[in-house]
Amino acid sequence: MAQKPLRPCRHPGCCVLVPGGYCAAHKPKDSTRRSEESKSWRWMYLTPEWLNDLRPEQLLREPFCRECAQRGIRTRATDVDHVEPHNGDWSKFTDRSNLQSLCHSCHSRKTMAESRAKCEAFRRRYRS
Repeated sequence: MAQKPLRPCRHPGCCVLVPGGYCAAHKPKDSTRRSEESKSWRWMYLTPEWLNDLRPEQLLREPFCRECAQRGIRTRATDVDHVEPHNGDWSKFTDRSNLQSLCHSCHSRKTMAESRAKCEAFRRRYRS
């Protein structure tokens, strides 16, 4: 029986040949690693308000990354971020003044910093 030819990993820049999808080093993370709290409000990002109104309108209103612009760099925005985390609060989630456009790199950096701060606060609270 004939086998499919090997193809490069789908991760940009990776040239490891695999039968399909990603190599072991670039396999997407398991979505079950999300906290129960964040799983409870993930549905908000699938609503028509977010997909058809808030997100596209923000990217039209502010097409370039706000963080990069502060450093004098002009980078096209790909992600819409909540300036102040909404943590499941619908009014904060839909507040247009709480949205900013960021490039993927800046959005990932900001999200990671928020996650670290939240984790550190949790550790400090329960360390005693």
